Amino acid sequence: MAGADILLRAQTVRTRAHLLLAKAKRGELAHWRFEPAAMPGIADAVVATIRAAYPTLDIPFHARWRHFVVGGLDHAASFHPPGRLSAEGARTAFDLAIVSVLLDAGAGANWRYRMADGKLLARSEALAIASLDMFKAGAFACDGRAQRADAQALRDFTLEALEKGFQVTGNNSLAGLAGRVALLNGLGKACAQRPGEIFDALKDCATDGVLAAPVILELLLERFNGIWPSRLFLDGVPLGDCWRHSGLDDLPEAAGFMPFHKLSQWLAYSLIEPLQWAGIEVCDIGGLTGLPEYRNGGLFIDGGALVARAPEALNRQWAAGDEFIVEWRALTVALLDEISVLVRERLGKSAAEWPLAKILEGGTWATGRKLAREKRADVSPPLNIISDGTVF
Repeated sequence: MAGADILLRAQTVRTRAHLLLAKAKRGELAHWRFEPAAMPGIADAVVATIRAAYPTLDIPFHARWRHFVVGGLDHAASFHPPGRLSAEGARTAFDLAIVSVLLDAGAGANWRYRMADGKLLARSEALAIASLDMFKAGAFACDGRAQRADAQALRDFTLEALEKGFQVTGNNSLAGLAGRVALLNGLGKACAQRPGEIFDALKDCATDGVLAAPVILELLLERFNGIWPSRLFLDGVPLGDCWRHSGLDDLPEAAGFMPFHKLSQWLAYSLIEPLQWAGIEVCDIGGLTGLPEYRNGGLFIDGGALVARAPEALNRQWAAGDEFIVEWRALTVALLDEISVLVRERLGKSAAEWPLAKILEGGTWATGRKLAREKRADVSPPLNIISDGTVF
């Protein structure tokens, strides 16, 4: 179990990503070349994005809650009213965050969601509002009760229900529908009564009301890692968002494996605020890693810091487990740490003041989207990856 256990920790994600970055700096990787001269320019672009979006430099954490804000209106405001959140209120916020994050893999360039007021949304904001509307309508509760998710409804959730809720038609297709439904079905099987019950488990893990952020991820992986498609196993343990890379074959433990747990870490970030609203202090937020997905990873490609050794590789389609993609994702995790140092230096902030979660939000994700918009009319990422709705 020790070999598998080490792969289910944020620290291992970070350590192994930096091992591969060190190889990149020595020119030893097969698929990507690192261009350090591009990093200052990328840092300047991130700082410009931060100053434009947050002129007072008061940046919230990167979390699902940000995507519920559309047109300046927070559509999920009722889930975090002023004052301390009750335990039941926290469970409800957890229900929403967990279900919404599991439905949050990339939407593709063509899918749109029309809000009740007629506003047309795309990508992350569209996925967020679609899942929020379904949650408020009781789509995830077996008795149709609004603002709750329960195990039975999730176990029985259907593809048709997701297509209806997400307004999917022949002319409005969404990538990875079946994979998203499978995640919800698996979530239902992993819960006793409801997803939000994990709030109580996390509360019990706190010491004197303080909980370390990496513990959130560890508990999520302990409870929910079995819901992810069975790709790789070690000692009989499913590894989830974990892949092979030959550059790690010489490690003494769990050799050859590069873990990411992107959606699980995205969920861990998204549970920090409900915990805080309920009076639990969350520390070591920087112990979680950057999220290796289209926008953060695209930032370093479009910004010139990562260059494919074979230029034609940018024009072909890839699977998530291809070493070309695993290498890019690992370098993204490590470079997010490095760009964070440069951004903090430029703005006079310490790591304690500005953990990675703020720079991701401020930040790298938005700058990645901005560069994509400048380079490609459809704002698509620089890589074409086959999506099953369970990784990105």
